[in-house]
Amino acid sequence: MSLSSVHARLTLLALLSATTFYCFYKSRRLRNLKLTTLSLNPNPNPNPKILFLSETGTSKSLANRLHRFLALNDVAVDLIDGRNYEPEDLPKEALILIVASTWEDGKPSPAYRFFADWLAESSEDFRVGSLLLSRCRFAVFGVGSGAYGENFNAVGKDLGKRLKALGAAELIPLWEGDVDGGDLDGVFDQWCGKVVGLLKGDSDVVRGDLENGDAECGVLSSDEEESDEEEEAESEIVDLEDIAGKAPSRKSVATVKETNGKLNGKKQMVTPVIRANLVKQGYKIIGSHSGVKICRWTKSQLRGRGGCYKHSFYGIESHRCMEATPSLACANKCVFCWRHHTNPVAKSWQWEMDDPLEIVNSAIEQHTNMIKQMKGVPGVTLERLNEGFTPRHCALSLVGEPIMYPEINALVDELHKRRISTFLVTNAQFPEKIKALRPITQLYVSVDAGTKDSLKAIDRPLFGDFWERFIDSLTSLKEKHQRTVYRLTLVKGWNAEEVDAYYNLFSLGEPDFIEIKGVTYCGSTATSKLTMENVPWHADVRAFSEALALKSQGEYEVACEHVHSCCVLLAKTKKFKIDGQWYTWIDYEKFHDLVASGSTFDSKDYMAATPSWAVYGAEEGGFDPAQLRYRKERHHKSTRKESG
Repeated sequence: MSLSSVHARLTLLALLSATTFYCFYKSRRLRNLKLTTLSLNPNPNPNPKILFLSETGTSKSLANRLHRFLALNDVAVDLIDGRNYEPEDLPKEALILIVASTWEDGKPSPAYRFFADWLAESSEDFRVGSLLLSRCRFAVFGVGSGAYGENFNAVGKDLGKRLKALGAAELIPLWEGDVDGGDLDGVFDQWCGKVVGLLKGDSDVVRGDLENGDAECGVLSSDEEESDEEEEAESEIVDLEDIAGKAPSRKSVATVKETNGKLNGKKQMVTPVIRANLVKQGYKIIGSHSGVKICRWTKSQLRGRGGCYKHSFYGIESHRCMEATPSLACANKCVFCWRHHTNPVAKSWQWEMDDPLEIVNSAIEQHTNMIKQMKGVPGVTLERLNEGFTPRHCALSLVGEPIMYPEINALVDELHKRRISTFLVTNAQFPEKIKALRPITQLYVSVDAGTKDSLKAIDRPLFGDFWERFIDSLTSLKEKHQRTVYRLTLVKGWNAEEVDAYYNLFSLGEPDFIEIKGVTYCGSTATSKLTMENVPWHADVRAFSEALALKSQGEYEVACEHVHSCCVLLAKTKKFKIDGQWYTWIDYEKFHDLVASGSTFDSKDYMAATPSWAVYGAEEGGFDPAQLRYRKERHHKSTRKESG
């Protein structure tokens, strides 16, 4: 073959390759993948950019803080929401500062997935090359929760890796803020100081004129001397990126890094800002990890306006009930958390530990002080007020995961010594703790979904093996002799159609009771997108409960209801229905006598007859006729139609 023929064939192949690539490139653009052009724009954007990837507002708040901080130092920058940023503009940038949050499964929030996917695809495409962002410098500050282990700040780490793979120069190595176990504000202030110090001293970076700049010039490490520039901490309460509060902002970054968010070598569960968040919501913080709060139903029954569903189902005296927890921390981030995720999260106990006797004494003291504030309130009689000063029940369900507290058995013993009954709620992630739990009055396990996928979506658990832990927790109930309860929270559009799946879980724990309650709407927040459309009507809860009872073929029947709370109770028929009479109530004095005796006993030994007004289908709808019904006038228009 002649040389000219070879040359002609090579030319043809080159043209065909170019045409093929052009068609492929155009098709990818048409599929909205937006592969960037390979040419470098010689006209960089005039101002550096601050880009934030946020879900609940923490990263956005931090980015705004950086923007104000730079403005005070005469550094002009543009602040951009990452969901509105066109990644094809990256080759034009001289400097980009990113504040990025890690959401579920080590990924960014869905609204920001396109930006992250674009970087990932471009960095792995050989046709793009490693010089695409060679004119750009960047710095990333990651926001996440250390409780997620290997997924901690995964988004920030990945963005940095992708940017470097495309030729961008790292201005400052990745800094990481931990919203659960570290000084988020303090670390971010230090990072801001580094950024400002660099930009103030590097006019080339500020102007975006990098043609003669050294790609490695001005790179700082996190162990350098800290900047004198430090912004005052913001005072507003915010919804946090990965559930929990902001930490105080006056510890040095070096101290935080060395101690992993500890103070004097020990972690603090309740940081000053978490404390401020909870106090604002009406909590009384006890010691370093416990809390107590007066329930609205306690106030209601003090005023003679009715008790909660536990009064109707089990005969507690709501005005003598203390709502408390020995652990404000939790291992889940449930979408319907009625405390708006202002408590810390963790998979194990890792904090200072207070004495159980001190917790009980302080809880009773704080509770009594809150009861005193009801004196003189319309409807509160002297008799009920005096009764309220001596709590007879403790709902260990205030917030967090009480069973995480290592001395939970000792704490329960202290309550029982005072003849205070115990209703403990666990979120089904610590089966070994359930097995080790000594007798309590009534043990609840939250069963928030019937399938693995829906449980993950609703509870947002920290544990990777959450489903196995969930199943083991339910199975552990079989070994308990005292009263056990599955607590189901129905959320329309999430789990309210899982009748068969829920029923399949009955045989695992064989609970005495199954409480089915409609989710309580606490307002839409950045951490929860639930709306009133997700709240079932009482008719919906009744229909679901009846379907479950029917599915059990008589093993369970619908026993009680509390219309006001949108709550229905299923009970084991053979155990708690005797000669047509329900015995769901509790003989509390008998229970305490049994505990004090040290003998073995079970739930049948301290049951009591249920009054007719609390039984399912009664005209009173679970409202105690000894109380006066108060119906609040509502003037707002409902957006939903009444059903049933």
